[in-house]
Amino acid sequence: MDSPAESDDSLSRVSVVTSSGRRAVLLTSDRVPVEAEHIPAPAGSGRLAIVVAHGFTGALERPALRRAAGRLAAYGGVVAFSFRGHGGSGGRSTVGDREVLDLDAAVRWARQLGYPDVATVGFSMGGSVVLRHAALFGVDAVVSVSSPARWYYRGTPPMRRLHWVVTRPVGRLVSRYGLHTRVHTRDWDPVPLSPVQAVPLIPPAPLLIVHGDRDAYFPLDHPRSLAEAAGPGGAELWIEAGFGHAENAAAPELLDRIGTWLTARFPAS
Repeated sequence: MDSPAESDDSLSRVSVVTSSGRRAVLLTSDRVPVEAEHIPAPAGSGRLAIVVAHGFTGALERPALRRAAGRLAAYGGVVAFSFRGHGGSGGRSTVGDREVLDLDAAVRWARQLGYPDVATVGFSMGGSVVLRHAALFGVDAVVSVSSPARWYYRGTPPMRRLHWVVTRPVGRLVSRYGLHTRVHTRDWDPVPLSPVQAVPLIPPAPLLIVHGDRDAYFPLDHPRSLAEAAGPGGAELWIEAGFGHAENAAAPELLDRIGTWLTARFPAS
């Protein structure tokens, strides 16, 4: 059985509620307003849009996301946004389920802006979302950084703390007022397609999986499981020495390598 995000019959809709310069509020297919920003492509890179999806507790105005988006803007136009329940977006976080609709709104806005090629780059929760989005809706290329392979993982102390935050009433209060992230009170019903189940559905779109050998959240069996699920030649796997977790730990050099990987697949016209 599909999750609510996967069974919505109005997934083709996205509208721009307001737009001012580079900023916009996008309305998802389930009517959640999502704040977004467009950083135009530099000269000669106008074909490619890179849609950047942050991790849990990230947001459009968070320094780590702004740094990553700014760095990737050297390689194409960038669309960055806040997932539901984060920053200035509406709704509440479903921690990876209905967030595919937020990403899809951002991808569709990038196409409305005139970009013929759209790639998604996601970190942690956003890394799982870009995998599911590519499997469900399709996209031209996918980069998943620090993503889990499977749901409900509690094998590390940070993930046990995260589960406390999202499943306990007191934890959700901590998330709302301490982490500025509003979490939905309902459990997943049904459970959405997992990242490792989504990966085989992504090819022939190019897929890059990036993970750090110092990731405190998800050990290396997660990226290796994702790469294996993609099948022979279905994904490129980078295990990065000294890299921790998600956009907060992504060094400029790593972001540059991701940008170069993308532009090698979508040369400027």
